[in-house]
Amino acid sequence: MMELEFFQIIKRKDVVSLKVNSSVIALMAAGMIPALGSVEYPAKPVNQIEISSEIMNRNVSKKNEIKPREFGDVFLKEDFDSIYHQTSREFKKALTLDQFKDVAQSFNHGVQGYNLETSLPISKKVKQYIWLDRERTKGISVVFDRQHTIVGLNLIPLVSNPESDRQFTKNDYIMPIKDKWLVFWGGTNQLVNYHYATENQRYAYDLVIMKKRQTYHGDPKKNDHYYAFGKDVISPEDGKIVKVVDGIKDNVPGEMNPDQPAGNHVIIEHKNGEYSMLAHFKQDSIEVKEGEYINKGDKIGLCGNSGNSSEAHIHFQVMDSPNFFSSNSIRIRFEDSSNPIRGDFVYPVNRVKKR
Repeated sequence: MMELEFFQIIKRKDVVSLKVNSSVIALMAAGMIPALGSVEYPAKPVNQIEISSEIMNRNVSKKNEIKPREFGDVFLKEDFDSIYHQTSREFKKALTLDQFKDVAQSFNHGVQGYNLETSLPISKKVKQYIWLDRERTKGISVVFDRQHTIVGLNLIPLVSNPESDRQFTKNDYIMPIKDKWLVFWGGTNQLVNYHYATENQRYAYDLVIMKKRQTYHGDPKKNDHYYAFGKDVISPEDGKIVKVVDGIKDNVPGEMNPDQPAGNHVIIEHKNGEYSMLAHFKQDSIEVKEGEYINKGDKIGLCGNSGNSSEAHIHFQVMDSPNFFSSNSIRIRFEDSSNPIRGDFVYPVNRVKKR
């Protein structure tokens, strides 16, 4: 989905990186990790993930099976033989056991414990679990299929921005929604928020509607089969409309429009020099005009799939300037004091329910 850099979901297939010396450690096979990323990457809708039949049909021995929520403890204890045994055939083809042990042991050095940060269904067939070490300097993303085969694994040192992480907006905001939505990207590290590495989008949220582990029903090539498409988008705070772009055609799901990355979008000026941006509206659905004053909760338009977006979703962020490209993203202070991250459901007026 996106980013002006915005909104896309990328599929990284059969990626193995063993750059231990530079602390960049990525072990991923069978590539089914979607990510809302930058315009230079190809994109796939959230649930359109190709997984081989071998992966889905493989049965792990139940006797010694690692349950998804046990993974952090097993990894900490360095039972890498058991972990490797539970990986898919594609994973084993990409990486030998000795290679895996070398990388995993190096990554584990100095870690006192891992905590489960969040989990998220990627499709009906697979679910992602994200673990962080206690110091929140290292992260593990592991993807299990329904047979508990490990079909994806990513070990990554986490880059932090403690100064900006501590600086919240002066205004209190609400999520721009009237229904139950899912945070697909959001949080303060790159495993839960793909935007985090980019200063002008660092604290952005990408929101989708997911039902029964899918964001659509029926034909994945039809926008109106996506649950988010056509849903109301509301103002997150009182303010003045300073920019409106409309009339851009909605994409066929899976296709992108990098020439108009934000698609149909609105920028609102709020008090205290803060500006919110809402992007990817449905074509010709925006109901506000530049110069108009609106209240928190007022309808702005309808969720769409315009711009550099692979499927219907809302991109929402607050920044210190009306110029997206030169602004700094600000961490959002929500009215109900919630702090939703990837995998959380959010509701009108920000009631957050952990998965």
